[in-house]
Amino acid sequence: MADFPSKVTTETSVPNSQNSHGGNSIRGLPGSISSRVDFSFIRSIPAMLMIAEIVFGLLHWALIAGTSIVGGAYGWVLFVAITLWILTTILFFVILFGVTQTLPAVPWPLTVMVYFSAATVLYLTAFITNAAYVTPFHGLYIYGHLAAAAFFGAVVTLVYAASAFFSYLDWKGDGGNAATNTVPT
Repeated sequence: MADFPSKVTTETSVPNSQNSHGGNSIRGLPGSISSRVDFSFIRSIPAMLMIAEIVFGLLHWALIAGTSIVGGAYGWVLFVAITLWILTTILFFVILFGVTQTLPAVPWPLTVMVYFSAATVLYLTAFITNAAYVTPFHGLYIYGHLAAAAFFGAVVTLVYAASAFFSYLDWKGDGGNAATNTVPT
């Protein structure tokens, strides 16, 4: 019984656990990715709004790109739609994989609020430009594409505005509820 403590192991992981967290091990990949994913973010309102921005933004720029009209005004609409779609997708994955916690020097609430505010203004200009050029003189097929693109441009503008509002609340600190906002007396 004297040698009992030397025979006990407290290791709770699989053998070769050193390879599961780094190196070239494929076995440890699902565990390391799932440990980095912020599942509470996926269930939040800002995440749902970002997913809506990505989906409706993709529909918007696909409808604009699908028309045969090229030129200055539609070039601006396409530039705004594609650029903000790419940046929103990158921001979504940055927040999802917890990069915000690994870079604490960046003021993330302020950065996200400024991004969504600027995106709202840019998308509003793109929507107005898109809606101004919807005329039935282009033909019924192109008219349908442009009208649908204007509709989705309005939807994406509203979703970006909602994201700007929620990011403002997060930046200001009013995003919690009464149970989490306690003031010491």
